[in-house]
Amino acid sequence: MIKKNLTCISCPMSCQLELTIDNGEILQITGNGCKNGETYARQEFTNPQRVVTTTVACHSGLWPRLPVKTVAAVPKDKVAHVVRALHGVEVEAPVQLGQVIMENVAKTGVAVIATRSLPQTRLNNSCENP
Repeated sequence: MIKKNLTCISCPMSCQLELTIDNGEILQITGNGCKNGETYARQEFTNPQRVVTTTVACHSGLWPRLPVKTVAAVPKDKVAHVVRALHGVEVEAPVQLGQVIMENVAKTGVAVIATRSLPQTRLNNSCENP
């Protein structure tokens, strides 16, 4: 039997979990303050996944970078592939909160969306009404 320690990230309590494992099976989970901790521990042990948050370049936007995230968790071993796939992405402003930036990122079946709206910059400083 082995013991494995995890910090639960399901809620702000950050419970310190201890898994007792024998022959690749979880025998016991302790330290969780709620049922979410047990669910998290089982998921993290059998198939760890992460939501990926990053930024992409934005031309003609009020700011040069647009914050984005995956709409669902991707397998932990695919996180680097997702980040690499987004590295060269450039979007044009305006962008709306929730707008899909990329479908099926890194062949995960998961889309990437904008996590904020990004208006277009003014193209000139004329005195025209906006």
